[in-house]
Amino acid sequence: MSQFDPAAKLSKRTSQVEEAIIVQMAQKARDLRTKGLDVVGLTIGEPDFDTPEYIRKAAEKAMADGHTHYAPMNGIPELRQALAEKFNAENRLDYAPNEISLSNGAKQSITNTIFAVVDPGDEVILLAPIWVAYEGIIQMVGGIPRIVHAGVEDNFKVPASRLADALTERTKLIILNSPNNPTGAVYTRDELSEIAKVISAHPSAFAISDEIYEYILFDGEHISLGTMPGMRERTITVNGFSKGFAMTGWRLGYTGAPEPVTRAITKVQGTFTAGANAFVQRAAIAAIKGDRSDVEEMRLSYLRRRELMVEGLAKIPGIIAPTPAGAFYMFADFSAYLGKRAGNRHIATVTELADWLLEKHLVATVPGTAFGDSQCIRFSFAASDADIKTGLDRLAVGLAELE
Repeated sequence: MSQFDPAAKLSKRTSQVEEAIIVQMAQKARDLRTKGLDVVGLTIGEPDFDTPEYIRKAAEKAMADGHTHYAPMNGIPELRQALAEKFNAENRLDYAPNEISLSNGAKQSITNTIFAVVDPGDEVILLAPIWVAYEGIIQMVGGIPRIVHAGVEDNFKVPASRLADALTERTKLIILNSPNNPTGAVYTRDELSEIAKVISAHPSAFAISDEIYEYILFDGEHISLGTMPGMRERTITVNGFSKGFAMTGWRLGYTGAPEPVTRAITKVQGTFTAGANAFVQRAAIAAIKGDRSDVEEMRLSYLRRRELMVEGLAKIPGIIAPTPAGAFYMFADFSAYLGKRAGNRHIATVTELADWLLEKHLVATVPGTAFGDSQCIRFSFAASDADIKTGLDRLAVGLAELE
């Protein structure tokens, strides 16, 4: 009898995509917790708040009213109308309801968009540090990720001139995330204006503006890339409800884009999963039209926690940590600690440093290699004040041991 090896028969596209380092670090932390160890988790980018009550009640009412059936592929009309009004009032974007498409989370909206505009062999420019999922999605469709780096000396924002140098005739898409995961960097109006000039001069490039952290802003203002001259027809604006409204488990995202692009995005949505959850869409209308006081309370909590993180890292010698203007992450340069030793253990990379901090000092972080950076570590401050303080204390003790 022949032996069938299923692992050897899997598609090449899945073998191209590596398991995310964030997932690996989270699993290591869970494994330690199952052994009874008190691990402080500063890894996951998820609000530690429950979804506001008025949104939950709207979902309950929607179910009671019978909104439990299939929804339209592009989303229910009432929500698309509410989002069109939101785009116009808050972002100065004039998307019509038929230029908006709903999905099962902003991650799927990004996936739908990449499938809609990228062909095999097309290049996609990623402004790094980058969210971990972008590369894998691009590889799944046969695209070629091209990473353009920005370091701590750039405040983690890619200058327009560096983007211009990276564009080629094969460039099809540029992905920009502001406020940014993992850095919390927020591009200014002037910076976006210069980037828009570069993109709009290219003959065939689209842009994704990933704005999922729009409501978690501490400094400056949130500007949508699609408002820049020449960018209305090129930009796909991606957003969702997970971060600002603490609705991660509800899985609802959306895009705003020119009508032909939206039709293609909706075609992809319909091919893979069909319409997003019907009663969740009803709850999203309540979220959009609510008074946002809960959203503001969460933002202020993150602001307080940001200050705890900034103050704590500033007390540790050798760490360079720009203050994030948005999102709920600190991205700190630990290059001063690379090449040191902890006893017989040599710490050569930030991945090795993050592993050691987790194993020996029980503080879970994410190495910058997960985001295209070899010198930094990401901390999530979507955690309790107590966990942040304990994590920082353990970090300081651990780093002091390195020689």
